[in-house]
Amino acid sequence: MTDPVTLPLSLAGLYADPQRLAEARALAERLGLPLLAEVGDSACLRLDQTGLALLPAAPLGPLQVDFVAGQMGHRRRFGGGRGQALARAVGLKDGANPQLIDATAGLGKDGLVLASLGCSVRLIERSPIIAALLADGLQRASLQPDLADWLARRVRLHPGDALELLPRLCAEQGADVIYLDPMFPERKKTALVKKEMRLLRQLLGDDADANELLACALGLADRRVVVKRPRLAAPLAGPKPDLVLSGKSTRYDVYLRH
Repeated sequence: MTDPVTLPLSLAGLYADPQRLAEARALAERLGLPLLAEVGDSACLRLDQTGLALLPAAPLGPLQVDFVAGQMGHRRRFGGGRGQALARAVGLKDGANPQLIDATAGLGKDGLVLASLGCSVRLIERSPIIAALLADGLQRASLQPDLADWLARRVRLHPGDALELLPRLCAEQGADVIYLDPMFPERKKTALVKKEMRLLRQLLGDDADANELLACALGLADRRVVVKRPRLAAPLAGPKPDLVLSGKSTRYDVYLRH
């Protein structure tokens, strides 16, 4: 068995329905987690017929990646298409379909929106737990007839550290755009933070290497680097953005490569 995963959020292990026990054993081995006989009060992963979910301790509910229904499905269908700020920030205009690396994929929301709009997207996620949730969400989405074709052609998941993976992925295929969404600074009014963000922070902590990651991306991207930030937050350390697109709560700092 591999060494246990060390995370700020301590997981008791992985519970699985009997029908998925073989898959659960392989996943638990890969993540270095024990198999559980039952779900208790501690945070754990659960694998059942609905997919893989993170069950945190109360009061937060389960977290599962779902690209088909719910908020993500609605955003994909009605999020504003190529006119939305995210699409404009990465250069989706005049029929352009950039090759993009999302170096801080998280739950994959922005990356999958961009893929649905035509980008070829490589997702990098450093947390093995989040990467497992993301892989499960992609697998379930690929079973949908309206998603299967473009997911297979445009989306690849690469678990691991972006500082290590970016040079290799760019050398293999290049990257028109590198997209960064480092963990937002923690809000003092924690009630305002969404459940997903609270869990991500517990799993990952703050992205202390965000400035280093920006410097790395600036040296590798062919056309631009895009950094997602809270609207009022300071930019990451480094050169001044060439373009800033701001919304109500979020902005995109765009660094053009000349």
